[in-house]
Amino acid sequence: MPVLRDCNFRLVFLSEIGNIGGMNELNGLFENNRQWAKQIEQEQPGFFEELSKQQTPEYLWIGCSDSRVPANEIVALPPGEVFVHRNIANVVVHTDLNCLSVIQYAVEVLKVKHIIVCGHYGCGGIKAAMESHNHGLIDNWLRHIRDVYRYHRERLDAIEDPEKRKDRLCELNVIEQVANVCNFTAVENAWETGQKLTVHGWIYRLEDGLLKNLNVCASAPP
Repeated sequence: MPVLRDCNFRLVFLSEIGNIGGMNELNGLFENNRQWAKQIEQEQPGFFEELSKQQTPEYLWIGCSDSRVPANEIVALPPGEVFVHRNIANVVVHTDLNCLSVIQYAVEVLKVKHIIVCGHYGCGGIKAAMESHNHGLIDNWLRHIRDVYRYHRERLDAIEDPEKRKDRLCELNVIEQVANVCNFTAVENAWETGQKLTVHGWIYRLEDGLLKNLNVCASAPP
């Protein structure tokens, strides 16, 4: 039985001990995958073979980790068409090397033409950021959203309905993250060299599955 050294857990082969961690309960996902791959191959013979040879998406999607907001499905695009980064409340900050690396790769290597920051109404991260009690480690991440609230406190506090106030913060958060994307070095460099690249701010409504363009858009300055 193989064991990872210097770790407080054991890595084992399932064949040695049978079910572990409920793996048998996940067999349905593998079956779903087989059926999905079979259907795609029947509809588009050679699709996966061609897909494996190259990645040329035109879009980078920066969205929320919420399981109800899957990028490809929302815009009805197949695998290979959207490069995706997701985190809690679709935040772009200049200390997040994960997000910045994704943006740099998308811009400099994949040469995407559009970066879409997409938030969604009913975001749990936004809701938590508006609460006063402690949430633990995640409060460090939520601080970025609380900063957005602080920037726009006057207009947000003027909204009496708490649900509408929360929805507006969801929108303002997207707008702030669009600005952060635009101030990232890789994006600025792309614009300076004349690369065609536009940054957009969208938001998604869970209740009807529809996207809304927040009409915030940035491209290379004239």
